[in-house]
Amino acid sequence: MIHSYTLQGLSCESCVAKVRTALLGVPGVSAVVVTRTPPLARVTMPAHIPTPVLTKAVAAAGAYTLTDMMGYASELEAPSDNVPVQAATKDSLKPIYLIFGYVAGVATLTQLGSGGFDAMAWMGHFMAGFFLVFSFFKLLNVRGFAEGYSTYDVVARRLPAYGLIYPFIELALGIAYLVAPMSLLTNAATLVVMGISSIGVIQQVLQKSPFQCACLGTIFKLPLSKVTLVEDLLMVAMSGVMLVIMLVP
Repeated sequence: MIHSYTLQGLSCESCVAKVRTALLGVPGVSAVVVTRTPPLARVTMPAHIPTPVLTKAVAAAGAYTLTDMMGYASELEAPSDNVPVQAATKDSLKPIYLIFGYVAGVATLTQLGSGGFDAMAWMGHFMAGFFLVFSFFKLLNVRGFAEGYSTYDVVARRLPAYGLIYPFIELALGIAYLVAPMSLLTNAATLVVMGISSIGVIQQVLQKSPFQCACLGTIFKLPLSKVTLVEDLLMVAMSGVMLVIMLVP
């Protein structure tokens, strides 16, 4: 069953993430969708959970209040099985496309400026730019990112501290690719980190869950979609290719 609730106190995307995390922590809650405009929560539960239980959980997360509004048909209506979640928010993916275009363009120009084109060096520059740019947006609000990331990442969901250090992991990888793009350690770490990150995204994409992606922190409202999955798997593929080339004679 799905119940809808009105919310008060949501002033930013960090608040949305806090309320979502608090509701997901209530035993018996299987899925939660929270929006700031309008300020609503849609909670999926196999069996009815008393509103006071949810209200208490939300209040413990901050100065938020939750009010039952059972039967309200809102914008949070679950998407049809025939309509992918990302189709309704296609324009919101524009920041991802622009960032990838800029990073790929800079990597290409760097190669052309050196008088030739080396595919391995291009991948190293691309991955350096990717991690540096994405870590920058996450570092603008580390706690807000961590709260949003914990709603779908398999590690951050169980170890909240992982979400707090993840932006610094990306920053370190970006610097490492600038200093030593052909490092076995750097590429192996990328393969593991991005491979694990892909698992949670794959789960939500397959379930067509309308979650918000935390890849650009709390600055942009991005849907968790196939584009997010491609972003992670691209890093996995590039680091894997570089490892194979370095290890195979």
